[in-house]
Amino acid sequence: MPRTKSPRIALIHALTLSMAPINAVMARDWPRARCMNLLDDSLSADLASSGALNEEMIQRFITLSDYAVEQGADALLFTCSAFGPCIDAVKHRHAGLPVLRPNEAMIDEAVELATQTGTRIGLVASFGPTLHSMPTEFPVSCQPQTALAEGALQALDAGDAQAHDRLATQAAATLAAQGCGVIALAQFSLARAQQAIALATGLPVLSTPTSAVRRLQLLLG
Repeated sequence: MPRTKSPRIALIHALTLSMAPINAVMARDWPRARCMNLLDDSLSADLASSGALNEEMIQRFITLSDYAVEQGADALLFTCSAFGPCIDAVKHRHAGLPVLRPNEAMIDEAVELATQTGTRIGLVASFGPTLHSMPTEFPVSCQPQTALAEGALQALDAGDAQAHDRLATQAAATLAAQGCGVIALAQFSLARAQQAIALATGLPVLSTPTSAVRRLQLLLG
């Protein structure tokens, strides 16, 4: 039977800059859904400071997810890509609900596209720790070439969106020059540069918000 009520989607953020891109895509592609935004921007700062995930960090993710479930969330989508083990703990705890890593849907789409076209994936990130954690989520047979858009996240945080997009595009162009045929954008905040990167490289460019919303729609009907 089709769902009759509007699904309630908990969007859990570790970066303030991740909120606008996913809410924009939700409003554009799935206006029937009800969004619930939970933000703890100290998570990303603490990870950048410590350089490692630990049990305390995992517990903080569980606390956030428990609250979302208590408030009636039908699905949970995390929007920061550097916390894979923490999100896996939430998946285990709330196995009866769709719980998505921010990038898993995009990774699946990128791998499928790269396999079909016989090319390599280029992964652009603007948050350094992501390049340590996210490549392990790709199949061994389809490991991405990576590039850090140095300074892009700081530029966006300072309100300089043009500099952010320019730095992201430069990183993607480097990957294109290395022979990558598909560009994947690791951060939700990078989605704003998707069109500019596609125009500059002439390559298909995948963003995490659009892929994640497609996956949630499929899972929830």
